[in-house]
Amino acid sequence: MKNPIVSVVLFAIVGLILGYLIFGRISGEYVDISTIFHSSSGALESFGRKLAGITKMRQNILISGGVGAVVGYIVYLIRKK
Repeated sequence: MKNPIVSVVLFAIVGLILGYLIFGRISGEYVDISTIFHSSSGALESFGRKLAGITKMRQNILISGGVGAVVGYIVYLIRKK
């Protein structure tokens, strides 16, 4: 991986996938990806998403993607030497 952007994007995608596999379940079933990343259109829908835990789920998945991106950059720096 000669390009740091490729490494970061690749590991970020892997982090998002792993985050979805770890945090994307409610009651033992995976939530549809469009449900997780679709924005709320009103106050009642936003309240329902918070009550169902979708907001926290989205946050955990995005954090996993961010950690993956950081790991990708670290791997790039290690392999560069």
